[in-house]
Amino acid sequence: MEIKSAEFVISNTDLSKCPTGNMPEYAFIGRSNVGKSSLINMLTNRRGLAMTSATPGKTMLINHFLINNNWYLVDLPGYGYAKRGQKGQEQIKQIIENYILEREQMTNLFLLIDSRLEPQKIDLEFMEWLGENGIPFSIVFTKADKLKSGKLRSQINAYLHALKEQWEELPPYFVSSAEDRTGRDEILKYIEDINKEINS
Repeated sequence: MEIKSAEFVISNTDLSKCPTGNMPEYAFIGRSNVGKSSLINMLTNRRGLAMTSATPGKTMLINHFLINNNWYLVDLPGYGYAKRGQKGQEQIKQIIENYILEREQMTNLFLLIDSRLEPQKIDLEFMEWLGENGIPFSIVFTKADKLKSGKLRSQINAYLHALKEQWEELPPYFVSSAEDRTGRDEILKYIEDINKEINS
């Protein structure tokens, strides 16, 4: 898929203010500091499209970007940032859950995982919640350029092994790096194929 246009449309915390219409939406989510903004900018070829905050966990908004005038890329708030405090974490949880459970246009959720880390309880529990609610999702392992190929493979295999304890069938997954653009073509083709399926 060629990205011919990518434009910011709206930021909000209120589901009712999200764009109207029935264009498919592909949402990106992950723990704070997982490299979400960098990945979105890499996918869209727009360096400053998604703003990278100097403070992890600062974004509390649902951000809609219109891509090629026919689908939305949605940047969701990061979760699990401990310094935000209990009230702030609850607010974020509510915003995320409302969007994921109630937004009919959401076609697929891309869950970002830092490939350098061991399987994290918070991510595994979030995936379990997605499964319980029948939410279609894929995993994107980020920051692949930070590891040598052998170590990267063993990290991803460890993650998949942990997932197999919960899942009979594993979700699709991608390996990405915003630095060297690894995974860009595969993720965009995946979105393109789903869009074709919707429109057929």
